[in-house]
Amino acid sequence: MKIIPAKTPNFVKTLFPSFIWNIDTNNKVLYLTFDDGPTPDITDWVISTLQEYNAKATFFCIGKNIKKHPKLFQQIMANGHSIGNHTYSHLKGWKTKTKAYIESVEKTQQLIDTIFHNHYPKNIDRNSNQASGSNVKLFRPPYGKFKPKQSSKLQGLDYQIILWDVLSYDWDTSVSAKTCLKNITSSAKEGSIIVFHDSVKASRNLKYALPKVLKHYSEMGFRFKGLNASKITYK
Repeated sequence: MKIIPAKTPNFVKTLFPSFIWNIDTNNKVLYLTFDDGPTPDITDWVISTLQEYNAKATFFCIGKNIKKHPKLFQQIMANGHSIGNHTYSHLKGWKTKTKAYIESVEKTQQLIDTIFHNHYPKNIDRNSNQASGSNVKLFRPPYGKFKPKQSSKLQGLDYQIILWDVLSYDWDTSVSAKTCLKNITSSAKEGSIIVFHDSVKASRNLKYALPKVLKHYSEMGFRFKGLNASKITYK
């Protein structure tokens, strides 16, 4: 059941101005994001589908899934996509002590950094595939919710909190595939950050909507980019 609207209201964004909801731009660019992977047979399908449109995206990965599927995680990086942190085991921040929550995020970040530095040159930024001196890391809280103390501590550790402008609702089995597509095409505009999930639960709606979103917006002259922590400008 949909409780949170597919399009994030502007007043919500103003309540949390230090979080990133969309990218301030007049250029025809969209930012697709994928939560909860990497997941065999789904994440690799996403990568292949994006490649057909020369599209880049950002994958907010769960630490335990990275550990289970390191080669699939490496495939995300190898294809030039950006990486974000989604805790180690998809924690509910409001039900988790702050110390444990931060430890889960840091455990995941250590895993991301270890794999990255073991497979890619040191002067390449995992969030842009370009030379960068940025230490900023991308983080999205599972369910889009956590405690204020958790968010402030993470920002103090150089995590940029990424939320969204548009929810596809691909994970909701009560939402039809056509509605999932409409949630995006009726709401996304220049600079929108859009949420998909590369998970088993979302796969039916994802496999219907993603190719159509890519085709629809490509025909309108849009490009798809990954979020680059060192170059984001916000409003």
